[in-house]
Amino acid sequence: MTSAFRSPPHLATLILMTALAVLSLNLFLPSLPEMALEFGVEYSVMNLAVSGFMLVSAVLQLVLGPLSDRYGRRPILLGALAVFTLASLGCVWAEDIRVFLAFRLLQGGIISGAVLSRAVIRDMAPEQEAVRLIGLVAMVMAVAPMLGPALGGALDVAFGWRSGFVVLAGAGAAMFCLCWVDLGETNSKPIGTFAAQFSAYPTLIASPVFWSYALCLTFSVGAFYAFLGGGPLVAAEIFGLSPVAVGVGMGSISGGFMFGSFLSGRLNRRWGPTGLMIAGRVVACSAMAAGLFWYLLVGPSALGFFVPVVGVGIGNGLTLPAATAGVMSVNPRLAGSASGLSGALMVAGGAAFAGMAAALLPPGGSVLVLFVLMLLVSLGGLLAACAVMRLRPGVGDMIDCAPKRS
Repeated sequence: MTSAFRSPPHLATLILMTALAVLSLNLFLPSLPEMALEFGVEYSVMNLAVSGFMLVSAVLQLVLGPLSDRYGRRPILLGALAVFTLASLGCVWAEDIRVFLAFRLLQGGIISGAVLSRAVIRDMAPEQEAVRLIGLVAMVMAVAPMLGPALGGALDVAFGWRSGFVVLAGAGAAMFCLCWVDLGETNSKPIGTFAAQFSAYPTLIASPVFWSYALCLTFSVGAFYAFLGGGPLVAAEIFGLSPVAVGVGMGSISGGFMFGSFLSGRLNRRWGPTGLMIAGRVVACSAMAAGLFWYLLVGPSALGFFVPVVGVGIGNGLTLPAATAGVMSVNPRLAGSASGLSGALMVAGGAAFAGMAAALLPPGGSVLVLFVLMLLVSLGGLLAACAVMRLRPGVGDMIDCAPKRS
């Protein structure tokens, strides 16, 4: 292996890997109705390109993390990028919905960019510094979910929906080349055998500290997904906003997240990871409680609806970098496994909370129902963060339980 392959990657490489994982999910969302017409299927079938992708991503996160702990971050990422690039080309050329969906599900391997970039950061830096770096990655890549659908819509209008997958294929190939040159192996102590890897996995799962971090992540992201699941209906039906205004409003929570991630990097050394987690959950819960109180006192308004949600975004920006670094610090030798399992829980939990919001809201929408749900979910994250504060002194026991090489 050359010295270049041993050098840790630049932060920009990790940001681009994470952003590509996000873009692959939402770039083509504006094209779904047109794609359903072209393939001659119902919209619900076409939507499998989104829900199926998320399901595959959740499952792959359980596998890719342990694989990277055993074989290293570099080969897993390069292999996933190669599969993603070829699968994107398959989506471009597909003429049948079954062929398209098969290649679309193969694209799910790009989730390794988000999972393993976090593990790489934890390999490179101690926990407190990792919080700062993860916050920087989160702050920059938060732009992707805001710009992705707009870019995909523009490509669709100019060149048709397949052009979006051409762009994804090109981006995948470019990232493969960049990672080949810049992404050196950071896992300096791979586990000796795959059996040893999985023999340690139950130890991680049995840790109350791990579950406290993971549930804090899941509930924090859950409030965001609940908003995504119910916010568009409330904004359109109750406030009568146009699609453009709804899109701007829905982006408000991402704007809050960017600001919170910025604050996380600035306040990390002063407050520490656990302090940031607690502060973020307090901000999110306080914002939703204030929004609920304002609604009951004054009544519904678009401003009173979106401003509290910005507070949830800020709270998530403070919490997620610290909780992400913490969950991988429970057992540093299983950082990839911890990142994968917690990521799978976030995706599954997010999908569940989004579905819950859609199921609980009446046909005309309800600010009250959505705010109560988001407040309860945010409180769940606060309780999990408090559990971390209580259990943190016992984390050393978990760090010492890394499996021995065989």
